[in-house]
Amino acid sequence: MAHAKEVTKTQGAREVLTGVPELRGAIVDIVAHARRSLAILTPDLEPDIYEHVEYLDVLKRFVLARTYARVRVLITQPERTIRQSNQFAQMGQRLSTYIQFRNLASDRRPAKEAWCIADNDAIVYRADHTTGDGVVDTHAPEIAKRYLAMFEDLWQISR
Repeated sequence: MAHAKEVTKTQGAREVLTGVPELRGAIVDIVAHARRSLAILTPDLEPDIYEHVEYLDVLKRFVLARTYARVRVLITQPERTIRQSNQFAQMGQRLSTYIQFRNLASDRRPAKEAWCIADNDAIVYRADHTTGDGVVDTHAPEIAKRYLAMFEDLWQISR
């Protein structure tokens, strides 16, 4: 039985996602299994994903269960209207020790990409944030680290 656990740790599940419900479900799943950190690149706190009660619940559990949790959200299109009642933004204000938001300058934005990375390991990636289509891999450290390095570079120059 120990061998089965080792296989699970070293092999992830890679799936193609089609549609917002599958995309949101994949993000909820990797957040539920995150242990330390999340890095999110999003155009505008996409309400169909990050405003959904299922996501907000799992994010709240993640942050409150770990004193060392860190969630960084990089908004690539801050000029797009974010509703004042956005619950994700409100949660970030209440839990600002754990959740940080930054806006990215227009001259440094990735084309249309969006992603969510958990623990340098799991990633939900979309080449085009205007669709609900993407890929999730629950154990892809080399891919996640590559996108996390890009995230870190963008984070450092954002405000």
